[in-house]
Amino acid sequence: MTAPMHDTSADAEKTATGEVAAAVVKKSVEGRSLRQIAWSRLKRDKLALAGGIVVIFLVLVAVFAPLIVDLFGHPPNKFHQDKLDPLFNTPKGDFGGISSEHLLGVEPNTGRDVFSRVVYGARISLLVAFLAAVVAVFLGTLFGIVAGYFGGWVDAIISRVMDMLLSFPQLLFIISLVAVLPNDLFGLTGSSVRIAILVAVIGFFGWPYVGRIVRGQTLSLREKEYIEAARSLGAGRRYVLFKELLPNLVAPITVYATLMIPTNILTEAALSFLGAGVRPPTASWGQMLSTAVKTYESDPTFMVIPGLAIFITVLAFNLFGDGVRDALDPKGTR
Repeated sequence: MTAPMHDTSADAEKTATGEVAAAVVKKSVEGRSLRQIAWSRLKRDKLALAGGIVVIFLVLVAVFAPLIVDLFGHPPNKFHQDKLDPLFNTPKGDFGGISSEHLLGVEPNTGRDVFSRVVYGARISLLVAFLAAVVAVFLGTLFGIVAGYFGGWVDAIISRVMDMLLSFPQLLFIISLVAVLPNDLFGLTGSSVRIAILVAVIGFFGWPYVGRIVRGQTLSLREKEYIEAARSLGAGRRYVLFKELLPNLVAPITVYATLMIPTNILTEAALSFLGAGVRPPTASWGQMLSTAVKTYESDPTFMVIPGLAIFITVLAFNLFGDGVRDALDPKGTR
């Protein structure tokens, strides 16, 4: 008699089914890193993703401003007197002279292209905001982690310095500083001096906010078991500070940095509006608003456009920052 033949197709199907089931079980029990968990949370937040897309777009606009202006605008400091009414010095046409040649119209009294100045203004606002945030995060992290870890008189001194800086009138100090500083400083000239001053002062007065958060987190983390274990194994203070504590502070530092940037943008705009920002004719959103105050009754468009630019930028950063905060906080809920 002939031995019964096995159904090879059925066996293959059972084997494939078993492999798929095993893969599903393995995937279900496989652990995920904190980065993966945060990204999955962030992907579910549509407003945060929209804010992040706008932020990336604004950064690209600032980086490629010369190319964008060459393609769609005119040199930001070029006058177009032929686009102005000779009697009132206001733009010809409706809505500030908006046309295919000037996408956002022209500036009253000078006829400069508003689109080009808004694009170049993004460079100033984002540059000052990002660099000031870097300065504040660096100083705040350094002093906050030292104060929280060492405690005692070190913590007392640093905490009192933070309290003093938080109560200091930042805007008045910057205005007074700009008034007495020379046009040339440390090899920088013109608007570069103003930008360096804005970055240094905004960052210097912003670090206590980061420092308080880092100090509080460090006070909590320094009593954890893994810190005690590192000490018992003979780890030095530098190792504990920068190898054990600092990696666990990345999440709150990142969250506060993203929320600090829109505040810095508003601060830079306010200082430029008050005349303590970059020097004319360098384009700045706050400076454009200050100029528009004189002509908003006859042509409000010139005030609306830079105002919208500031509003959209700050809103996008705040939405993205809120999303990052919720994604990095395991207990956060919308």
